[in-house]
Amino acid sequence: MIYCVEDEASIRELIVYTLKKSGFDAVGFPDAESFLSMLQKQLPSLILLDIMLPDDDGIEILKRIRLSARTREIPVIMLTAKGSEYNIIVGLDSGADDYITKPFGMMELISRIKAVLRRSAKDEVAPIRIGKLTIDKSRHTAAIDEERLALTHKEFALLCLLAENAEKVFTRDMLLQSIWGYEHMTETRTVDVHIRSLRAKLGSCGDYIQTVRGVGYKMGGNL
Repeated sequence: MIYCVEDEASIRELIVYTLKKSGFDAVGFPDAESFLSMLQKQLPSLILLDIMLPDDDGIEILKRIRLSARTREIPVIMLTAKGSEYNIIVGLDSGADDYITKPFGMMELISRIKAVLRRSAKDEVAPIRIGKLTIDKSRHTAAIDEERLALTHKEFALLCLLAENAEKVFTRDMLLQSIWGYEHMTETRTVDVHIRSLRAKLGSCGDYIQTVRGVGYKMGGNL
């Protein structure tokens, strides 16, 4: 089940219609109140959440979802008319798995939903240790010297991919396909925004992620 929280009726109805045509169960909500009421009764597999709602702020709702043990693991894709880097980073830092800026194509939305759902699955594997950094995929945690990092789902997936393939150089297109599930797009700023945010959260270990000029990124250096 996918919940779509969008106050513009035409957009909400089109999204729900497209989701159902694509094989998903979907329910639309025009405001935060009706959405949060249903969330108490039934948990969805994924949430499409508009930032601008008539009765609440989408970012604040996202923060509440991530703070609750009951809902924190539900993937959330932000729908927003705000496309500035600042708003994107705020959404990512608040726990969004992905964002999509209006106007957007329905097929692109479906592609991103499928990618997020694939990435939300967890496998039981041994922790990855690189220098001061420890990554536990089975528990979906990352820590530096045992101090846990507050990473979004996408940041965590990106960190895991780079760490599991240390010294391998990934182009932006390779990262888009591996982490977001879609191939070449003219706009690859998504990757750069996530890398910048991830480096900042890694703090003293941020330089573990290196830029290969003219190519992409890798996990390498003096680890």
